[in-house]
Amino acid sequence: MARIRVAATEDELALVYGVRREVFVDEQDVPAELEYDELDATSVHLLARAEDGSPLGTGRLIHGEQALELTGRQGRVLLGRLAVVRTARGTGLGAELVRAIEREGRERGGVELELHAQVRALGFYERLGYVAEGPVYDDAGIPHRTMTRVL
Repeated sequence: MARIRVAATEDELALVYGVRREVFVDEQDVPAELEYDELDATSVHLLARAEDGSPLGTGRLIHGEQALELTGRQGRVLLGRLAVVRTARGTGLGAELVRAIEREGRERGGVELELHAQVRALGFYERLGYVAEGPVYDDAGIPHRTMTRVL
């Protein structure tokens, strides 16, 4: 069973960035300069850890003025950088992280959540109630599609 909480310390943020490096940079060949951006400084980062403290997964929430600037929709928050380490995949942790990010979004005034899903993950998000909108587009060399869900 994983514990999911907001990453509040520098050590926890280092674990968040380590998971993202492992999943996106090392496994999926996303350039590090694209993976880490200016939004990291003001986003809410969630961290899932095993009982022994090892990091299992992460995701980030963009809210407030930054979310409004990015989406153009009042009350819409953004889920991004959802990553689960290989050994924890297939355990339901990804869905738990999504639900935790949704709760954080609601607590920060979000009424709708937007995410940019890799096309291969569309089914995962559809099972969680997300609906695809718009065309497929390229992000860091990986096909993506925007999805939304009312919170």
